[in-house]
Amino acid sequence: MAASRGYESFAQMLAAAEGRGKRRCVVACAEDCATIEALHLAKREGIAEAVLYGDEQRISTIGASLKVAPGEFTVRATGSIQESIRAAVTDVAQNGDFLMKGQVDTATFLRGVLEEELGLRGDRILSHVALLELPTYHKVLFITDGGINTDLDLKRKIDIVRNAIELVRMLGVARPKVALLSAVEKISLSISETLDWAIVTRMGDQGEFGDAMIEGPLALDIAFSPESAKIKRVASEVSGDVDILVVPSLATGNILAKGLQYLGGAKVAGIIVGARKPIVMLSRADTPETKLYSIALGNLAS
Repeated sequence: MAASRGYESFAQMLAAAEGRGKRRCVVACAEDCATIEALHLAKREGIAEAVLYGDEQRISTIGASLKVAPGEFTVRATGSIQESIRAAVTDVAQNGDFLMKGQVDTATFLRGVLEEELGLRGDRILSHVALLELPTYHKVLFITDGGINTDLDLKRKIDIVRNAIELVRMLGVARPKVALLSAVEKISLSISETLDWAIVTRMGDQGEFGDAMIEGPLALDIAFSPESAKIKRVASEVSGDVDILVVPSLATGNILAKGLQYLGGAKVAGIIVGARKPIVMLSRADTPETKLYSIALGNLAS
């Protein structure tokens, strides 16, 4: 189990997932070298057993090139990308612990996930949460939503905040600290998210999100630097110890997370929350190591 402060590193997450034992990971469009290598590592670490949907010949060829033993995974042949997604989504809704995206673009994958008759979609919107282990920060940081939602009205923002808080609480943080990000710390009529963040902050004060500390709008420097907060005369209880960064747009979140990954040396994992089962979703360019961390996250969130 994670401590009440959550995880300080992905190594702790891997150890916790190993302690829980293997979970059934169902993969859509599994014809991907990094995904298969990550699943091989996940099985070796004792955190996941995989069921792979896709082109059986291509999956076998990739497995052979990685020296993965035949029969290590259950492979279920499908004739198209759409068939692979639909079959995997149906399988995980009925029998699996979590779903994983393989070699397919995000929009196509999500269309299948959102088909109500397949049984995976829940009542709330889906949102993406990126987890980052930074060399300059004392615990795992969560950023949302840089992966799915483009048109953000107030209701969607509230769901995104609620989804992230529930995930972080599930991962052991008893009272998540949330920063609702903008360019400024004050309400500005010319910056639309500042009005929404003021409403969400008020909802948090009234207990709408359970035991959580929510502040916004906040600029990024305030979220991380108590000294900046002092200089700017911003009273903040989350500054310097924030768990969740909620961004005002998909582009902001995507750029922030990838910037920290490629320029800041962050390790990254990613998951979709809001469905009936967790969904591991990363960039097709991500490494086996990054995908392994996300599989561990799928184990812990299932």
